Amino acid sequence: MHPTLIIGNKNYSSWSLRPWLILKIFEIPFEEVQISLYQPGTKNKILMYSPSAKVPVLKHHDVTCWDSLAICEYLADHCPNLNLWPQDNAHKALARSISNEMHSGFFEIRNTLPMNCRLKSKFDNITQEMHEEITRICDIWIDCRNKYRRYGDFLFGEFSIADAMYAPVVLRFNSYGINVGDVECEYMKKILELEAIKEWMAAAAEEKEIVAEYERG
Repeated sequence: MHPTLIIGNKNYSSWSLRPWLILKIFEIPFEEVQISLYQPGTKNKILMYSPSAKVPVLKHHDVTCWDSLAICEYLADHCPNLNLWPQDNAHKALARSISNEMHSGFFEIRNTLPMNCRLKSKFDNITQEMHEEITRICDIWIDCRNKYRRYGDFLFGEFSIADAMYAPVVLRFNSYGINVGDVECEYMKKILELEAIKEWMAAAAEEKEIVAEYERG
């Protein structure tokens, strides 16, 4: 029995993107259920799958797992041969640290630059707090690329959960025209060139739902 991933709108749901990317890139067979967010009845529909009333949620046999990072951890445990985290313990510790940092922080970016894959604009009203968050993300990317460049194109060489956690930031920076340095641009280009990202963005472009508060271009 394949797992089922319940997600929200591809255009807006950054949290849904993360485990979806892991399933796609590591070629883990799964079924997909999409629920339109911010619509009448949305909460009740999600409650059919998850007690949190939020997406994403993964159903697999008798397991119900919600929260994007928790789902990725479940998949790492379920498919240990796929190396969803770096194999080296020190590398894995760093990957988990930056993934959890993303999971629990960067609220100015989240709140001011909501994910909108269809949007292409130039955001200039960058507060000091947002500048500090952007700088921190860039520092993480630069540090990882400098350390692990010889192993491949992503944060720890091969694509991992850490990249899935930062992929929505890449899409946000791309949508809002956030200026970053050469190393960060190179990393963003590799994420945007992923076939799974292209598939997600193409599907997002076809969606008809409009969430006004996320249309800030």
